[in-house]
Amino acid sequence: MARLTPAAADPATPAAPRGSQSPQSPQSPRSPQSAQSPQNLPAPRSPRSPRSPRSPRTPRSRWRPWVLGLAGLYFLVPLAASVVFTVDVPGRGLTLDAYTEIVGTEGFTTSLLLSLGLAAVTIAVVLLLMVPALVALRLGAPRLRPLVETVCSLPLVVPPIAFVAGLGTVLKWGPEHLARTPLFQTFVALQNPDFPVVLVLAYVVMALPFTYRALDAGLRAVDVRTLVEAARSCGAGPVRALVTAVLPNLRGALMNAAFLTLALVLGEYTVAQLLGFRPFAVWIVNISGSQAQMSVAVSVLSLLVTWMLLLALAGAGGRTPGARRRSRTRTAKG
Repeated sequence: MARLTPAAADPATPAAPRGSQSPQSPQSPRSPQSAQSPQNLPAPRSPRSPRSPRSPRTPRSRWRPWVLGLAGLYFLVPLAASVVFTVDVPGRGLTLDAYTEIVGTEGFTTSLLLSLGLAAVTIAVVLLLMVPALVALRLGAPRLRPLVETVCSLPLVVPPIAFVAGLGTVLKWGPEHLARTPLFQTFVALQNPDFPVVLVLAYVVMALPFTYRALDAGLRAVDVRTLVEAARSCGAGPVRALVTAVLPNLRGALMNAAFLTLALVLGEYTVAQLLGFRPFAVWIVNISGSQAQMSVAVSVLSLLVTWMLLLALAGAGGRTPGARRRSRTRTAKG
């Protein structure tokens, strides 16, 4: 049988059209690179992200519970020792007489009410001075902020002994040189034992660093200029814009400043003692010589009250009115 062989290409035969898909067409070379389409190519692998430095397996997170535990022991062990000292009476066992006799002790109610009154007036004065000043500073003169911060931080640098020494010198100089002037009665009123206004003035100066820090942090968290401009565009005056637009957004900062001032007034001893007055802190020290257990019991109670106020402040300042309404709505629906 004759073997069939493909015939050679005839030069007279017309060329195949360009769109033909003949296997010997030079326009469609069959190479391994062109055999795989882009759709069939494997997707590139994404590089693995490095392990976070704060993952639970890092040594830092392992030491964190130990550090917090040591800090808790540092604060709780002395407090527990103080509580044991107040309730453990030699020869009588455990008793709560040191706590039950506090209210009936002479001078407790008077000194506590005096300190609370001084704290209330000091909080009002320092907020009335600092809030408008810081708002005006942020709106009109932001370049003066370092100067104001330095002035407000000076009470932390000046020792209380030096501060009260200068204050006492002024109080002694005034009545001697102004005895025949109307200002003499002013110096007498400042040193009234029932309500010493001079302590309010001293506490306002001493509370400036804490108040400034609390209010400055609150003002940085809000856009004061936009709030004031929006209130002024609605027809509000400067005072009304401050009260209705700025102060509601500074509720947490105001509460922090008030709490720090209250803690300062209730625990301040040096200025009041050297000026000859007897608020709550001075009363605690005075009774410690004759009734040591009661003085420690009062200190423990004041510390616990301060902690409760701090927790209440953190809970009230950390939630906005809108969040409270939403939480109440979820509770009602649930």
